[in-house]
Amino acid sequence: MDLNQALQKLKSKSRPAELAGMARFGITGEGRLGVSVPELRKLAREIGIDHGLALKLWKTGIPDAMLLAGMVDDPEKVTEKQMDAWVKDFQSWDVCDQACSNLFDRVPFTVKKINQWAKSDKEFIRRAAFAMIAAVAWHDKEAPDKDFIRFFPLMKKAATDERNFVRKAVNWALRNIGKRNVRLNREAIKLAKEIQKLDSKAARWIAADAIRELESEGVQKRLKK
Repeated sequence: MDLNQALQKLKSKSRPAELAGMARFGITGEGRLGVSVPELRKLAREIGIDHGLALKLWKTGIPDAMLLAGMVDDPEKVTEKQMDAWVKDFQSWDVCDQACSNLFDRVPFTVKKINQWAKSDKEFIRRAAFAMIAAVAWHDKEAPDKDFIRFFPLMKKAATDERNFVRKAVNWALRNIGKRNVRLNREAIKLAKEIQKLDSKAARWIAADAIRELESEGVQKRLKK
């Protein structure tokens, strides 16, 4: 499928009536068509893996096309230069999170980018670092515990970032790590209690929300099985 064909299919699935409602949830971006994620995934399966098309879709700047790009790109062909270019284009949390969870969490240098981006002063670049941690924690079932514990200092430092999209990503990463197994649940709760003591409204929210879920009966019951 070429770029024009892909764009035609995207436009055929547009939902202009949904755009106002999406914007209220921070799902914005100039030229957005309002294509639903299930429809994007269906189209991605139809296209298959296509690195060249992914690059072209991203360059359109259309959020829906950018979402699709992350779904059809080949992680083995993604370069650091590409990642650094794409992350600068994030202007909406959904484009950020989908790129991180569909593509960036599977490249050979995910950890390197997490460490770099977590120190950025740009809101969506910093969010991307923790969105990748959350994605790896959810997708990579074989990763050892130490691979996640090494991110704790980054998470603690970012927990005082009052920007909404950063604090929510740190919380997301903390919760996903804490739901992997009993040991990481214990370690994540311990970290959350350390974060809770920080003099920051964002840190207190991150910690309270994470502790509430990680100590919940449902999570504890599942982990003990």
